Amino acid sequence: MSMIGEYARVTPDELKRALSDPDWAYDFVQELLEEQEEADQPTGQARCLDTDKAWHAIGFLLRRVGFPVDIVHGEQPIPGADDWGYGPPCYLTPERVRIAAESLPSISFEALVQGVTLEQLSQADVYPQIWSDPSALDYVRHHYESLSPFFVAAAAEGDAVLVWLD
Repeated sequence: MSMIGEYARVTPDELKRALSDPDWAYDFVQELLEEQEEADQPTGQARCLDTDKAWHAIGFLLRRVGFPVDIVHGEQPIPGADDWGYGPPCYLTPERVRIAAESLPSISFEALVQGVTLEQLSQADVYPQIWSDPSALDYVRHHYESLSPFFVAAAAEGDAVLVWLD
């Protein structure tokens, strides 16, 4: 079994309801995921996104550069929410989404990985342990580069973002 980083954009009203009714939030997000699977929208239009197993490497690299928002784990748990896979979901307020959206485009993947070796990722026990493969960073790049259009679109709409590991 693997851990996948998951995201869902929600309106402020949907976030308010999710915070007061975490069971509704789970059902709502499951519907969004099903709709997304059928719609096959570009990242900038999608309400859901996953970073597959690259989430941990992305988080490691973003912490290293002092990124201002924890977009990998979220910043506040949804009170009373059950486990959505590997723990309960967290969220980012529209304000924190806006900060992430303003910051992500200014950090190229090259800048993000500057000075980092595959050996360092392995020694830091960054999941998944794929760091013996010379193309491992290409895998991370693909998922990192999907975050910017997702967060920019969310910020443009004034959305919050739910974050969880599944």
